[in-house]
Amino acid sequence: MGLRKEKAARLKVHILEQTLKLTGRKPFEDLYVEDLCAKVKISKVTFFKYFPQKEDLLMYFLRVWCLQRAAEFATKPKEGLQGIYYLADKIGESCEQHPGIMLSLVGYLSDSRRVLKPFPLKAEEKQLLLPSVPGVQQMEILSLDQMLEKFTLESIFRKEITRSTATKDISNLFMATLLGSIITGHINQITPVRFYFKKNIDLLLKGLQ
Repeated sequence: MGLRKEKAARLKVHILEQTLKLTGRKPFEDLYVEDLCAKVKISKVTFFKYFPQKEDLLMYFLRVWCLQRAAEFATKPKEGLQGIYYLADKIGESCEQHPGIMLSLVGYLSDSRRVLKPFPLKAEEKQLLLPSVPGVQQMEILSLDQMLEKFTLESIFRKEITRSTATKDISNLFMATLLGSIITGHINQITPVRFYFKKNIDLLLKGLQ
């Protein structure tokens, strides 16, 4: 990779890493750009060059999360309900590791004033994030919604889901269950939250089989 592109990629990845460390279990809203810039040792002008809004870090986190899943599925493919349960487990794991980020992400996604679109992830960033994954620079990244729809369609073909309903409607149900579980798991302080996600998928499937 070119020196300029590598430098930019390293900076963006470093900003995300420090964001996760500084946020910890606190709300993302309590993270100040000034503190983040001091930790990364950059100016606010440089920060906003790569992330025009602080909230862009949430979408960047989500994009990196989806890249990690793509790499895992490339190494150990999963189909149908196995894939859906795997995504639920990984979301639960992220809630345990980064509760403040996950809750703020749900809030950001549900804000009707925002026009949502995936935050770009360049080839150089992919390589830095997952250097041991062959072909990661060219790896296609599916959104969470796209992954759920793919696994839902496979579940129908495999007759793991027998309810006669549109694939998109069913995948939307899975999405609503997963995002809702982030909120209700927090409200009720449920632990371990990963088992709570699995339980909710189990209950949903009872109505689809």
